[in-house]
Amino acid sequence: MAGLWFEEFSEGMTFEHETRRTVTTYDNMHFSLMTMNPQPLHIDHEFAAQSEWGKPLVNSLFTLGLLIGMTVGDTTQGTTLGNLGMTDVRFPKPVFEGDTLHAKTSVIAVRPSQSRPGQGIVTLRHEMLNQNAEMVATCDRAALMLGRPDA
Repeated sequence: MAGLWFEEFSEGMTFEHETRRTVTTYDNMHFSLMTMNPQPLHIDHEFAAQSEWGKPLVNSLFTLGLLIGMTVGDTTQGTTLGNLGMTDVRFPKPVFEGDTLHAKTSVIAVRPSQSRPGQGIVTLRHEMLNQNAEMVATCDRAALMLGRPDA
């Protein structure tokens, strides 16, 4: 398993995820249209050129999905039963087509499940940074984690 078992997490752990990703026009256009979001700031380059940004903004839900996805391999891949929720989702700076993004994670809470013996809830703070080391997205994610099978 690439992910960690519940018992392997501890508050204060940090992860610098190696995967980096450059966002393309296709990513932004396809995701926006696939999710039926006709916002011209995402899909109309001429409209976006007239905005204060001067170019298209990347759809924030694509950014959030990419942030979570970039963290899975090091944290929850194959060892989670699912996400319980995300809170404190923020986008402090915009993401633009052509930005190269990377993520980091810190563990902010770990507790055994009260209703599911051998499982626990891990709360992760994910942060996404662009090529200039500016934070462009952050969220706290609670994951229901499997305990080590041999524990």
